[in-house]
Amino acid sequence: MKKAKVVSLSKSDTHSMSKFVWEEIMLLKGLGVEGDAHLGKTVKHRSRVAKDPSQPNLRQVHLIHQELHEELKQKGFGIKAGEMGENITTKGIDLLSLPKDTVLHIGALAKIRITGLRNPCHQLDGLAKGLMKAVLDRAEDGTLIRKAGVMAVVEEGGLVRIADEIIVELPQKPYIKLDRV
Repeated sequence: MKKAKVVSLSKSDTHSMSKFVWEEIMLLKGLGVEGDAHLGKTVKHRSRVAKDPSQPNLRQVHLIHQELHEELKQKGFGIKAGEMGENITTKGIDLLSLPKDTVLHIGALAKIRITGLRNPCHQLDGLAKGLMKAVLDRAEDGTLIRKAGVMAVVEEGGLVRIADEIIVELPQKPYIKLDRV
């Protein structure tokens, strides 16, 4: 079995779509990525703040699998790590198939808990025409598949570096399928 690992790290202190790549990021328990615009106990996503600023922040950390970048490259998109707003780019984990409340142990100390799927938005088309459609698909039964990564909250803080190993800890059964958050 291949080991899962961190291949890129990104953050931005502004609410821009793309984030800047860093060699390491600090995850803060219950808050998110230090220095990132989405840091906080309550929701920071602007459209959600407008509806109810007291909502808990279930989107503290955004993860995308490098395999999505590779899939998009095959479709003609030259999207790099961090450009779709993710904080952590992974390799070797099928993030989209993980159940809700899966815990990812990253590096020596950090633990994040998966809360749900990222719901892609039309800002993706600002990066590349057609990108929004490219990160959506349909299952055989017609249900929408969102491929733009998963969201998580920080259970235990710690420094995360490129090449850190990621260990997957599944929750107790019955598993709950990921839905958008």
